[in-house]
Amino acid sequence: MPDDRLIVALDTPNALSALTLVDQLGPSVSFYKVGLGMLTGGGLALADELKQSGKRIFLDMKLFDIPATIKAAVSGICRYDLDFLTVHGDPHVVHAASAASIGTSTKILAVTFLTSLDRTDLDISLIQKGSIADLVTERARLAFDAGAHGIIASPHEAAAIRALPEAKGKLIITPGVRPAGDAADDQKRTATPSEALQNGADHIVVGRPVWKAPSPRVAAERILKEIANV
Repeated sequence: MPDDRLIVALDTPNALSALTLVDQLGPSVSFYKVGLGMLTGGGLALADELKQSGKRIFLDMKLFDIPATIKAAVSGICRYDLDFLTVHGDPHVVHAASAASIGTSTKILAVTFLTSLDRTDLDISLIQKGSIADLVTERARLAFDAGAHGIIASPHEAAAIRALPEAKGKLIITPGVRPAGDAADDQKRTATPSEALQNGADHIVVGRPVWKAPSPRVAAERILKEIANV
């Protein structure tokens, strides 16, 4: 069976190009992320089609709103029986989303801080002082307490989150993963696939290093080979 610790991000312009990529990857990849950038390009229909074909699906919407709106949105999305859904890690958002997912197979993942942010970005956003690692860990703890099934965090914070008592039985998913030698692009807190898993991640999310490669399948299989013994 394919190693579903690798989640390939379908950050392509539209659903048609995403399906082409899925076809190129073939049976090597079993888990895909469909993000907000794809929403107006047929993203939800794409997620449903791939799920119906037997793939696992991570719908990365990063929802944020008042509790009633979050409950309505999550209830609707859960009807698609997708595997993961992201919301922002604010406790009131997580609590509403988790409540709406009860009785379904969809797991709610809380976003701590985006992996494209560093301490300078947090200062501009008026986020309280402290190291980004400490703030991420505390946001993760609060999200777990609010009912999150898992956390989205950079590989740099995965080990600290995994060490939390509240993290027992919870998922850690790490974006910002780049094979050794690949460009960081707009990510500021990155690690290699094996480093991310060794730090406590259950799944790694890889996008551009796969779909920008001359051969996406070769790129994906190179990552799978790296993580096979982790």
